Amino acid sequence: MARGGGFPRGMGGMGGMGNMNNMIKQAQKMQEEMIKAQEALNEQEFEASVGGGAISVKANGKKEIIELTISPDAVDPDDVEMLQDMIVSAVNEVLRKTEEAQANNLKGLTGGLNIPGLF
Repeated sequence: MARGGGFPRGMGGMGGMGNMNNMIKQAQKMQEEMIKAQEALNEQEFEASVGGGAISVKANGKKEIIELTISPDAVDPDDVEMLQDMIVSAVNEVLRKTEEAQANNLKGLTGGLNIPGLF
């Protein structure tokens, strides 16, 4: 019969539980930091403009468009497609900026680990 009650070395006893408790505490701390960082990011504003400033879009960290500005010079009734394209480009750019900020924020918290499903 094996010594130690059947647990492989390192699996039983107080030493193993202490390490597990430390890991759980570290995970909880990381989760709290991630929540705070996400809340701060949600409050940030990001801006993108195209066409030399003809179209400007602002979004928050929740990827919600909070402002859209169109210069009167950008409005040409004979070329509505150009205006539409500029709006789409500006919106895509501001959303890309929010995603980049989230990725950088997460990378700083996880030490560069890629954890699927976060943000």
